Amino acid sequence: MASSSGNDDDLTIPRAAINKMIKETLPNVRVANDARELVVNCCTEFIHLISSEANEICNKSDKKTISPEHVINALESLGFASYITEVKDVLQECKTVALKRRKASSRLENLGIPEEELLRQQQELFAKARQQQAELAQQEWLQMQQAAQQAQMAAASASAAQQASSSQDEDEEDDM
Repeated sequence: MASSSGNDDDLTIPRAAINKMIKETLPNVRVANDARELVVNCCTEFIHLISSEANEICNKSDKKTISPEHVINALESLGFASYITEVKDVLQECKTVALKRRKASSRLENLGIPEEELLRQQQELFAKARQQQAELAQQEWLQMQQAAQQAQMAAASASAAQQASSSQDEDEEDDM
């Protein structure tokens, strides 16, 4: 296979993927390394052939993106029409998997609760949190008030005790 960049690694399928496919397809058969390399090269060449033909079909239909239909038409025009039924089955399976992934990734859809209901619940939670915060602030304010009153009472008590002590000292001085 000719490569425009001169680096064949840029245009090959990962060997690990091919090895896995070989093991799954032929579990009890040993395949030589050079045979594995040949399979990799054949797969790469096949993909290049199909994608080039699909690209030509795409360009002829004045499209900029190769679609599955372009690939199916390329298979047919290259003489691989016998694979089209299987390709369409795989395409449908891929679409089904992709649709399931999209649905699984949308958490709102998975809840089965309308968006309006979710917004209402969110507002209720915010209101509840504000109420709890207000109650905490009020409790802190009451505690500060009680502490201030206790401090005032303690200061008044200390002042009264000091006055009593000083008046007692004056009485003692008068007695002398």
